[in-house]
Amino acid sequence: MKKILIAAFFIAIGISQAQAQVTFKPGIRAGANFSHFTKGDSFNNGFYYEDEYYDENQGGRAEFESKTDFYVGVYGALRLTRYYTLQPEINYSRQGSKFKYIEPVPYYNEYGTNEFPVTRSGQTDVSYLSVAVMNKFTFGEKFSVQIGPTLDFVVDKTDNFGRNYTSYRDIDSDVDLAFVAGIGFNFTKNIGIEARVKKGIIPVLDFSDSSHTNVVFSVGANYTFDIK
Repeated sequence: MKKILIAAFFIAIGISQAQAQVTFKPGIRAGANFSHFTKGDSFNNGFYYEDEYYDENQGGRAEFESKTDFYVGVYGALRLTRYYTLQPEINYSRQGSKFKYIEPVPYYNEYGTNEFPVTRSGQTDVSYLSVAVMNKFTFGEKFSVQIGPTLDFVVDKTDNFGRNYTSYRDIDSDVDLAFVAGIGFNFTKNIGIEARVKKGIIPVLDFSDSSHTNVVFSVGANYTFDIK
């Protein structure tokens, strides 16, 4: 009986300590996005030209480059143990990609001169409302590793490819499922910085023989509020 009472005593202490560690604190986060679409494969532009220079076996080539934008969001940090925090988030994230499309066909400019090849460039801006569930693993009180899924919904999109080419490269999906991984550092119990990478798995641009997904690198700051 004595041993049972001693064991029950230590179990009760352990439970009380675990409960004492559970806290919930809201916060805000904001920073810069550096986003682009994945390279994908070369694809045929789908247009046919009656021209001696056109090679029907050679398609156009798409090149995607990084564009800079921003994100802002709110979160709730549910710290379950000393080392683990469950952090649901709602973020507004402006993403997209710069775009360069090189056609293998000749183009006659306003002076009637033959230019070869044709390069069309522009940018796609896509705004998402993101719902994420981050798992934060804390080492000490300063450093953390973050990983989790996010479901992103398109709330706005703008295509601008120049030369009346706007409608040719439209966004094909209104939702994206992505995975996020990153690190964080807390200067104080309220103020911190973080860096993350997000990789989408649903094609944003999807052609017959080429598809492209989101890649986003983000760097920003966060502020956690004290509540009692």
